[in-house]
Amino acid sequence: MADSDVSVVVVTLNALPWLERCLESVRGLETIVVDHGSTDGTLDLVRARFPEARIVEQENRGLGAGWNAGMRAAAGRWFLILNADAWVVGDMVDRLVAFAESRPAAGLVGPRLRNPDGSLQRSVRGFPTPWRLATEYFFLRKLAPGSPALNGFYAGGFAHDEAREVDWVMGACMLVRREAVDAAGGLDEDFFLFAEETDWCYRIRQAGWRVWFCPDAEVVHVGGASHGGRLFGENVRGHLRFLAKHRGVAEAERARRVLLVALRVRAVLFRGERGAMYRDAARMLAGRPVTALLDTAR
Repeated sequence: MADSDVSVVVVTLNALPWLERCLESVRGLETIVVDHGSTDGTLDLVRARFPEARIVEQENRGLGAGWNAGMRAAAGRWFLILNADAWVVGDMVDRLVAFAESRPAAGLVGPRLRNPDGSLQRSVRGFPTPWRLATEYFFLRKLAPGSPALNGFYAGGFAHDEAREVDWVMGACMLVRREAVDAAGGLDEDFFLFAEETDWCYRIRQAGWRVWFCPDAEVVHVGGASHGGRLFGENVRGHLRFLAKHRGVAEAERARRVLLVALRVRAVLFRGERGAMYRDAARMLAGRPVTALLDTAR
């Protein structure tokens, strides 16, 4: 693989302290850093330590908009989408490209993710449905985490130890074929944060490409470093936007009701900031149909 075959896209917003390790891990590859208004010295670090990286500055219109801007500026046949709080391990990029090139229909491939302590970070997901959201938000998956029926959202029963064609993978790191992007289009910028990669994988599959998980390539991902759980309501909204777009408003409305009950239960069970987070999300869902909820996003 020639280095020019792969372009790395990293979106930043106050990305310290993880960004330096992220960019160092892909040094030698074309790298585009899309910054959404950092005020913590992120851009100073990039300019000083990684002068070869191309910086694109734009207003924060969401993660998908940042990825789109980075891909527009990239020259490679492959796009490596990489979170600012993630870094590749060893020759992971070569392994991922070789895996994808051996499968001509592979449009998007996700590596195995590890937490900083070395433990597995489950990254394979099933497309959301009202039932799968119920198993997650009512904690039903904890009754049988290895059950596809009760844990289909998190690919229950899959140990992340073998190559597999999947519904979608977490967007912390994704290798995407340029031809697949040309066929399916870029990210839907109506998704501000969360579910943008869900929608993208769905559309790539709809365009005739395949989404794969590759266990032989690894990435360390801190997880939540960019938002710290502060955008929980946007996560909930992302589920509903996906369902409304791909399954219809009626299906999304059923999911809204399921989520509303689940979040009210959680608000009673949990105290402090966590309980307040659930109460705020339940308040967002209450009294408004899905169409109004999505029209007033952000």
